[in-house]
Amino acid sequence: MNNEGPAANGGLHLIPFRGLRYVPERVGSLAAVTSPPYDVVVRPDGLHHLESADPHNIVRLILPQAASPEDRHRQAAETLSRWLSEGVLAADPEPALYVYEQRKGDLLQRGVIGALALSEPSDGVVLPHEDVMPEVVADRAALMRTTAANLEPLLLTYRSGGELSGTSAVIERTILGPPVIATTTEDGFSHRLWSVTDPAELTQVEDDLSRYQALIADGHHRWATYLRLRAEHTGSPGPWNYGLVLLIDTARYPLQVRAIHRLLRRLPVADALSALDGSFRVRGLDVSLEQALGTLAEAAAEGNAFLLAGDGRFHLVDRPDPELLAGTVPGGRPEAWRTLDATVLHATMLDRIWRIPDTPDHINYIHDTQAAVSQAERDGGTAVLMHPVPEEIVRELAREGVTMPRKSTSFGPKPATGLVLRSLALD
Repeated sequence: MNNEGPAANGGLHLIPFRGLRYVPERVGSLAAVTSPPYDVVVRPDGLHHLESADPHNIVRLILPQAASPEDRHRQAAETLSRWLSEGVLAADPEPALYVYEQRKGDLLQRGVIGALALSEPSDGVVLPHEDVMPEVVADRAALMRTTAANLEPLLLTYRSGGELSGTSAVIERTILGPPVIATTTEDGFSHRLWSVTDPAELTQVEDDLSRYQALIADGHHRWATYLRLRAEHTGSPGPWNYGLVLLIDTARYPLQVRAIHRLLRRLPVADALSALDGSFRVRGLDVSLEQALGTLAEAAAEGNAFLLAGDGRFHLVDRPDPELLAGTVPGGRPEAWRTLDATVLHATMLDRIWRIPDTPDHINYIHDTQAAVSQAERDGGTAVLMHPVPEEIVRELAREGVTMPRKSTSFGPKPATGLVLRSLALD
């Protein structure tokens, strides 16, 4: 985010680590062993597809399949240990920072991966913008504790003045050399990774980043997990005081901001619409998904708006009753928070009108729009399609220390999981 003077506690402190990486000769291909972040792999068919892509796909570590949580976490730890002993994964010989590039068509993103010193939100160094679910944090913590590894980097952003200096200069110099990893995944993104070990380059990055604060773009649950595990190891300085992150300077490489949709598993569309009658304006749309999203964007420019789907049509829901909002949306928060679509959805529609608890049994969070619609139609539920929150609002609320409802935004492109891991036993 914008550097408006030095961040508290000296700003970002990024250190090198001995990355664990796949040995190319031991896997079918580097593309076949990668995965999206764990919370993007939401459908069973997506999980099965990744598992069948290669027997060593990283999804077997981040989303292990077993009868109980304890068995899943133990299985992941045993798999990681076996892959290390068999030479499927190997540690780099010396600590490094890693320059990471993603490219697809005109979209280009570059940043640096390292182990970042952990800090509380009150320190003003790393700022969250979304709430988290305690049960998800507990599960991720158990997995991380059992494997003693950071299996995938969080996505954090900071904002420089845009000049080619400091970290940016190191990145641009580094990419002139040969990468240690180069692959293209099935989504069309090319990925390249370089190792930076030169002491002068590492010092330049460390000195530069110490001037900035960062926004968590993706990975709130994993950051909360890092903090929980650090607290468990209080008094023992070491690897648990750091967490694996990818840092992107959005002054040079702006991220895309997308919405995350809700699937209300037990609420048919007809019941959802009936309950909204009189509280919102509801209009049926016999159009394509692309056209419906265009209509949603137009309505969202005027106020709160949502698309409901699951019965073969799209239904635009907008213009909520002002008195209803006044009685359901909590006060004492900035106006930008009180008028968020996610705030209105959760406080007014889910809590008051539909009375649906925010638990995995009732609500799934889905990044892909078509997947949300298809799953709602298949299960007889309701997909609530959201419009993206402008990045400026996300940053402003984060600066004010106000968190948004969880899963309010999806920043991207997200780093591929499986390119580099961090073992806490090696640090």
